[in-house]
Amino acid sequence: MPNIVLTRIDNRLIHGQVATQWCGSVGANLLLVANDAVAGDKMRQGLLKMAAPGYAQTRFFSLAKTIAVIDKASPRQMIAIICETPQDVLKLVEGGVPIQKVNIGNMHMSEGKRQVATSVAVDDDDVAAFRKLQDLGVELEIRRVPDLAAEDVNKLFG
Repeated sequence: MPNIVLTRIDNRLIHGQVATQWCGSVGANLLLVANDAVAGDKMRQGLLKMAAPGYAQTRFFSLAKTIAVIDKASPRQMIAIICETPQDVLKLVEGGVPIQKVNIGNMHMSEGKRQVATSVAVDDDDVAAFRKLQDLGVELEIRRVPDLAAEDVNKLFG
């Protein structure tokens, strides 16, 4: 069983909040960006690695590769999985990745989305993915940084 200490949805993937606050608070020593586009983009990987904390390894896997190899992780690897969208997290869960809780961090406002929390904007597809995650027993938490209180997840569905 992989030691997943954090699963976060953040459309910026690795940045200051993830690197300095989340990784330290959960003890992550491996940042796994599960994202099909980034898995094939060496330049973007290089930029994201610059934002990662020096004490943590970084991996950039497609969703399929994440599903295929996550169960081979060493128990010493304290894994923070970072995804861009709730749909990506749903694919991981449906593929057998044992995610029990999802931290919803940054989902920025864009065309067709509505702001529902401090740093979370959703569209109907996002809401459907969140509902399905809940139906699969995954706990949802809206929290930008560890030292702030979680926001009410019902905001996602209102």
